[in-house]
Amino acid sequence: MQFDVLQVGSLIALAHLLGVIAACHAILYTRTSQGAIAWAVSLVAMPYFTLVPYLFLGRSKFRGYADARRLENESLRTLAHPQQWDALDSSGGRPTDELGQRVIRSLTRLGSMPFLPGNQVRTLVNGEATFAAIFEAIEAAQKYVIVQFFIVRADALGEMLKDALLAKAAQGVRIYFLYDSIGSFDLPHRYTSALRAGGVEVHPFATNRKFVNRFQVNFRNHRKIVVVDGECAFVGGHNVGVEYLGSHPPLSPWRDTHIEVRGPAVASIQFVFVEDWYWATQQVPEFDTPAVDTAAPASEGMHCIVIPSGPADRQETCSLFFVEAINAAHERIWITTPYLIPDEAVFAALRLAVMRGVDVRILIPCRRDHIVVFEASKLYAYDAVRAGVRIFRYRPGFLHQKVVLIDSVAAAVGSANLDNRSFRLNFEIMVLTVDRGFAAEVEAMLKRDFEEAFEINRDEFWKAPAWRRVAMHVARLFSPVL
Repeated sequence: MQFDVLQVGSLIALAHLLGVIAACHAILYTRTSQGAIAWAVSLVAMPYFTLVPYLFLGRSKFRGYADARRLENESLRTLAHPQQWDALDSSGGRPTDELGQRVIRSLTRLGSMPFLPGNQVRTLVNGEATFAAIFEAIEAAQKYVIVQFFIVRADALGEMLKDALLAKAAQGVRIYFLYDSIGSFDLPHRYTSALRAGGVEVHPFATNRKFVNRFQVNFRNHRKIVVVDGECAFVGGHNVGVEYLGSHPPLSPWRDTHIEVRGPAVASIQFVFVEDWYWATQQVPEFDTPAVDTAAPASEGMHCIVIPSGPADRQETCSLFFVEAINAAHERIWITTPYLIPDEAVFAALRLAVMRGVDVRILIPCRRDHIVVFEASKLYAYDAVRAGVRIFRYRPGFLHQKVVLIDSVAAAVGSANLDNRSFRLNFEIMVLTVDRGFAAEVEAMLKRDFEEAFEINRDEFWKAPAWRRVAMHVARLFSPVL
């Protein structure tokens, strides 16, 4: 076949024309200026590579989706939130003594949930401890079990979870199972069909409730929640897959952290699930709201606040949570995250913390699971080191935990990464616990992790080959959608 130069030239010109049109669309409708610039530049310069991703990543009608979800959330909170919350006073007690009135006020307004006393929280380090505790709690269930994960695989661990849920459903226990339609895109139909046949209520969480759009990768539900009988709840970084048990050789041993919560804060975690379930099904689950003892002494147990965040929030809750946590630190702020792509607000807070004399450390992986994110993280790590932030790379395996330690008084564990996708596109959940004993437990855990890591310096960037430094800068262009 004769090579038709004119025809090829026409296709190139058409691609660039479509790229310019798409760039104009991105400028008009992308939520942030950084995102608009990233899309516009890449669509004009490289339309052959970015037009198709823009159709799936950038063309969502963000405003319409956010408004619809926000309206439902606010309506549900008016009708179904635990009435005991209204009687609680977050103006005093241990959280205020440890963190200060300003921080307490901002966090309660940010998450629209109160600090609750009287909790017991324990860390579950890595997959074996996490799923052993989850399966033990499911086995003891008498009334209902809530299960929500971003990724569910039909592998050995997924089959164990399915069998455990089917066994409890056969005993008359109500089971609610919510999975993200994008994170679990390869979950076979036979898996969910078996659950439904066994009496489990199963639903995917999708951007559009009318159908599951597996090509729309924004607005992922990245939360990981398990609640049993309103008595205990599990939140953290683990999904359902054997890699989370360390059985994925390129990335093993997998390093992750979950927490088990018992006490009044379980009601807050459960309500976050209720909002997601209602969006997916238009039905409120049939179970009782856990009781909150408003008469309990404010000094008893651990004080916890649940911070749910998502693209429908009136404020950018997740980003602001990290900013406020960093600003609250007087002595140290230690953060572990698999992806280091902070926005300007978070990066500014980190730099100011260094200037205040705070020990600012961030622990990130030495191995990669997403090449573009990994390359972009390298450049942000270099910028952070130049600003005085200490950056460590975890050696043994892939680091996936999401933990924040504030001084010696508070620690947060949950599903949110230090990246724009968690800040603005994903539905996330963090649980902040104000208790010196729990903070000491988290500190000891993180110290063990730092012992398994090496600190990077400015030479890491300059010693990289020129092509690698260029790749880092190119990868950073995509930061608003990573």
